[in-house]
Amino acid sequence: MLVAPSWSEVGHSECIYSSYRDLISRQSETQQMEVLKEKVEEEEEAERAEQAERAERAERAKKMMRPMEVRKEDTTRTQEMLRDLERKLSEIEVSIPEKPSTFTKDAIDTCKLPLSYQSNTPKEEHLLQVADNFSRQYSHLCPDRVPLFLYPVNECNVPKFVSTTIRPTLMPYPELYNWDTCAQFVSDFLSAVPLPDPLKPPSYLYSSTTVLKYQEGNCFDFSTLLCSMLLGAGYDAYCVYGYGSQDLCHMDLTREVCPLTVKPKEMVKEEEKAPPKKYAVKPPRDLTSRFEREQEIKRKEGVKAEEEKRLKQGERLAEQESAKTDPLHGLRVHSWVLVLSGKREVPESFFIDPFTARSYSTQDDHFLGIESLWNHKNYWVNMQDCWNCCKDLVFDLGDPVRWEYLLSETDKPLLSLTEEEDDGMNDDDDVENLGKEDEDKSFDMPCSWVEQIEISPEAFETRCPNGKKVIQYKRARLEKWAPYLNNNGLVCRLTTYEDLQCTKILEIKEWFQNRKDMMELKHINKVTGLNIDYFKPGHPQALRAHSYTSMQPEMDRVMEFYETARVDGLIKREETPRTMTEYYQGRPDLLSYRHVNFGPRIKKLSLNSAESNPRPVVKITERFSRNPAKPADEDVAERVFLLLDERIQLRYHCREDHLTASKREFLWRTEGDSKGNKIIMTPDMCLSFEVEPMEHTKKLLYQYEAMMKLKNEEKLARHQAWESELEVLEILKLRGEEEAAHVLTISIYDTKRNEKSKEYREAMERMMLEEHLWQAEAQLDYLAPFLAQLPPGEKLTRWQAVRLKDECLSDFKQRLIDKANLIQARFEKETQELQKQQQWYQENQVTLTPEDEDLYLSYCSQAMFRIRILEQRLNRHKELAPLKYLALEEKLYKDPRLVELLKVFV
Repeated sequence: MLVAPSWSEVGHSECIYSSYRDLISRQSETQQMEVLKEKVEEEEEAERAEQAERAERAERAKKMMRPMEVRKEDTTRTQEMLRDLERKLSEIEVSIPEKPSTFTKDAIDTCKLPLSYQSNTPKEEHLLQVADNFSRQYSHLCPDRVPLFLYPVNECNVPKFVSTTIRPTLMPYPELYNWDTCAQFVSDFLSAVPLPDPLKPPSYLYSSTTVLKYQEGNCFDFSTLLCSMLLGAGYDAYCVYGYGSQDLCHMDLTREVCPLTVKPKEMVKEEEKAPPKKYAVKPPRDLTSRFEREQEIKRKEGVKAEEEKRLKQGERLAEQESAKTDPLHGLRVHSWVLVLSGKREVPESFFIDPFTARSYSTQDDHFLGIESLWNHKNYWVNMQDCWNCCKDLVFDLGDPVRWEYLLSETDKPLLSLTEEEDDGMNDDDDVENLGKEDEDKSFDMPCSWVEQIEISPEAFETRCPNGKKVIQYKRARLEKWAPYLNNNGLVCRLTTYEDLQCTKILEIKEWFQNRKDMMELKHINKVTGLNIDYFKPGHPQALRAHSYTSMQPEMDRVMEFYETARVDGLIKREETPRTMTEYYQGRPDLLSYRHVNFGPRIKKLSLNSAESNPRPVVKITERFSRNPAKPADEDVAERVFLLLDERIQLRYHCREDHLTASKREFLWRTEGDSKGNKIIMTPDMCLSFEVEPMEHTKKLLYQYEAMMKLKNEEKLARHQAWESELEVLEILKLRGEEEAAHVLTISIYDTKRNEKSKEYREAMERMMLEEHLWQAEAQLDYLAPFLAQLPPGEKLTRWQAVRLKDECLSDFKQRLIDKANLIQARFEKETQELQKQQQWYQENQVTLTPEDEDLYLSYCSQAMFRIRILEQRLNRHKELAPLKYLALEEKLYKDPRLVELLKVFV
């Protein structure tokens, strides 16, 4: 309610108004004074600028008045500076980034594409109408959500529903039967292209055949191809349209650890404790403080944990410094593949990023939300809240509350209602649904418009675009090549770095294929300089692994062998400049260990002089496994040959019910008796300790025979040590030749690279062509030479037809006779020459040399072979000649040109 003001209030307001007017006038005067001050300051500043300009002009005039010499010096200095600057600029290398090659619609030849690519069938048009209606309803009910990705255009600019772009295909390669190998193939075979707009899905979706042809595509192309392959392999796979992190969308793996660097967890096997012996010596009491040991262990663990924490904190800080906050976090559009549990024994649902072929849990932080997903049968829209990324999503596609489906015909079972709701619904809707039970409103998905996905063997073998692909990981760099692209058979290289900037190399791993030397892996440690070569079975020297720091002989190295491929059962050989240790398995003499100590060489020769000047052997130690056929006191466990001291030490196996083992030592003396060089055996030449002494072991004859046998064993051990040295030199020489040659093996089924197979195929094709030409010649007109004698265009008479038949048969008969005479003449000629040679041999048999006899015998064998072949050909000709003659006669009677004229004679 409005109230009118009183007169007193009006007067009071006029007084206020007058005072307010005076205040405004005083403020205006103050403003005028401030404006005047500003004008004065501007004039003073202009005068100072003019004075400075005048001083600068005067300085320029002085410089212009300098003598010419000073000007020349300045000019020379300026030229030198320019040349120096030009030289420095030329040393700078500028790398121009290559523009990513992307294929567009203009680059695709749409004329050669099938009709299904260029138009839609009536069923597809109906589906597009259904999808458009669904999209409009969705936009009306959910105006705050982005539009759905339903029917983008294909390479022919024709709208196609996304589900029909998926073509389930089972590849004919066993390697592409599992999800991990399929994902790895798609990741390696295609080159990733970023989306035109990172905030929107693409307006186009090409077919998988076009993507495979050009080997490029965005994340939606990757997902469509991978989903098609997984569905063909039997997985329950779906293409997903959602939002991902920046690293996921840009295929950035610089913060991820390379899977090849992760060491598998070693399964610790619990050793079975042997049952305690009845009579066992108790170990001495441990008098150290258990509290001090525990404190020392805790201190070491604390220091180790502190060091690890410091390193992790440093890495975290470095990563945070290098990482930039993404302003588009949660808005970047990405597409990946969802594999649900159930089929192919998949225990738990998971995501597959098609860019990197890595599998992620549905709770992973890289996946920030899902808009929709689809397969080749239906399309589902996510109605769940993604405020917590994808961690709270339930992938029960049969739940219409969580997932809104497009087509009612879905293979996912819908959630069943309760009995009360079901009864109430039936009561209310019985009348409305009366007469509509037979009406079918379902609409199934049309067949895919994409052609059958095919991958040629050449493309499957090449894998990567142009045969090479590089992936950068955290502190690692992975390079891949196609087989046979590198001359040394290199197919993969993993370089591990110490720092995040990837400047200091720690180690390099290289994988090889199709090498003749069977090497499959080379491990190079840049810190220690240790190289380890791993080989597959089939190496000429049965090598399994070779560890070394230098390829020079008599250096530190370890060689491992396939014991089943060697006769001596050697497993491993360790070598140092002064020692050599060998480990054996499965030998009949039960030798399991041999250790050889070498002394310095007397002469200074080259290192490769083990054959001409072997290293002197100082000590040989051999160990043997237990032989159950012998008593433990007679079964040698270890024997040591001390060559410089001329001693032989033996240690026998210990019995199960004993604590100590028997020992024996022989002293070798080069003394002889008064008559000759026989060794005089004395009791002090054999020192022994026996657990259970026996009478026959105390006799000098037994000890003498044992010592002589051991001397022979010593010679054999020295010889085997010398052979081992020669074998090491031979292996090193062979490895040097293999590394220099880099010979690759080619399968007999590889017809393009295998020259022998190629030559055989060409020979077979040549033979088939010759056979075809022979058949064509056989089909020539056999009456042509005889018909040429008659006047052209004249009709044959009966008499002429009979004469033609007789002349053709007589000519063929003469040819058969001539052929028989020719074979007979050659047969007689070979027989006569053989008889002459036999007669010559009978005449000169005494004076012949062994070389002449060998020549004679070889000639006789060849002559007999030729005679036998001619005889077979003659007999065969005699058998087939009448049949050929009758066949020609029958053919003449059936010839259409003579059949009417020769009917009387049939």
